[in-house]
Amino acid sequence: MTAFRAACVQLCSSDVVTENVRAASDLIREAHDKGAQFVATPENTSLMAAGPDKLARAGSESADRALPAFRDLAEELGIWLLVGSLAIKVSSTKTANRSFLIDPKGAIAARYDKLHLFDVDLSFDERHRESSTVEAGNEAITANLPWGKVGMSVCYDLRFPQLYRALAHAGAFLFTIPSAFTVETGEAHWHVLLRARAIENGAFVLAPAQGGSHASGRATFGHSLIVSPWGEVLTEAGTDPCVIVADIDPSQSAEARARIPNLLHDRPFRVRQG
Repeated sequence: MTAFRAACVQLCSSDVVTENVRAASDLIREAHDKGAQFVATPENTSLMAAGPDKLARAGSESADRALPAFRDLAEELGIWLLVGSLAIKVSSTKTANRSFLIDPKGAIAARYDKLHLFDVDLSFDERHRESSTVEAGNEAITANLPWGKVGMSVCYDLRFPQLYRALAHAGAFLFTIPSAFTVETGEAHWHVLLRARAIENGAFVLAPAQGGSHASGRATFGHSLIVSPWGEVLTEAGTDPCVIVADIDPSQSAEARARIPNLLHDRPFRVRQG
């Protein structure tokens, strides 16, 4: 298993698809110039809008305006590209929050639809109901990279450790967690949750994020992270659009899992009232 360079692209996406594709493409090119062979972008890469507006502007996968541009860019640069998520219309009332893994020839290597939808009441003034316009996925997805297996997820999935446990047992040494965390939840939970998912599974974490104030009125936390299997933060962004890079050695995942072989120690159990 050879080492490679990975990058997270941090964005502040708006409600204008063409602007977002241009901004993301510029930063993807910057990541490539910095030697990245695998580049990941955040959730809502091409469109950051409120649910009804997003639904109105979304199209089917074959009609999506951003996906062909990213496929062409991956082929042009010869990189593996994870498009964190796009809004893909799957019915008249719902989109999928879909992550795409694109290979260096521009082919779609894997698709993942966000499993866990962000239905929360953070405060009286901030409530989110992602499920009102988004159809949840029903499958966990792994895919083969040249350096090993990646496990795909999106944002709110981060709070469900059983997903990452299953991905680790399926052989993933790396988790992708493209996100658009709120400022409040990011300040409280972002770092600790990402480090926990890395530590408990002995896996690298790539977490590209949205950061800043968006046209929809929403503010996101930023602080894209790349975390080692031992839980070290290898590199971190601030709140502005940027690129962060880190060298990834898959053998470090194997080493962490050998030192603490907890993946081998999972046991079935039942819960009963004492």
